[in-house]
Amino acid sequence: MSERAEEIRRVADALRDVIERFVATSAPLEVFDGIADDLRAVAAKLDGYPQDHLFFGFPEASTAGEVGDTEGPFDNSPLMGRANPLAPPLKLTVEADRVVGTVRFGSAYEGPPGHVHGGFVAAAFDELLGLTQALGGSPGMTGRLIVHYRRPTPLRTELHLEGTVERVDGRKRFCIGKLWADGVLCAEAEGLFVTVDFEKISDLHRRREEARSALPD
Repeated sequence: MSERAEEIRRVADALRDVIERFVATSAPLEVFDGIADDLRAVAAKLDGYPQDHLFFGFPEASTAGEVGDTEGPFDNSPLMGRANPLAPPLKLTVEADRVVGTVRFGSAYEGPPGHVHGGFVAAAFDELLGLTQALGGSPGMTGRLIVHYRRPTPLRTELHLEGTVERVDGRKRFCIGKLWADGVLCAEAEGLFVTVDFEKISDLHRRREEARSALPD
């Protein structure tokens, strides 16, 4: 990994720390003095460079086409990306015929008091099963995702996930996933993924870069 990539991860980690502390802070008014201006100065510093970075691979697990290394290809993923401050990040590992993972959702992901917003639970399953379905052959895109919420998922707790391929039927891959907190099952998911023509994915990539090139300097 390049020195630049490592530094970007360090910056993303720092931004995560800021977000975590900011969304739940009880700090008085005077603490915020100057913070907005400082952050805008950082944004202005980055604004001097065009947004033309080409991602390595695809930041969504279901279209990355990779089942080995989950670090580099997904560095910009909003779920797994070490270089994306929006990501918790979710950590996934391929183990033979399954994918296992861990994630810790902080205060920024709160839904019910003290618990993870159900939308983020669903997103974690989409990423988990998106990588899992690639174990069944050529990867595809999400066709259907059903989440069964068994009980509220706690914040600030290490969660464990597991995804397996249930069956393959032509272009369709059926996967199942589970999520636990401290050994207690919090949610389960069923995912249907459909193999796609990767020329179409490449076309999406091309259109994204064309749109970026049209942005004003």
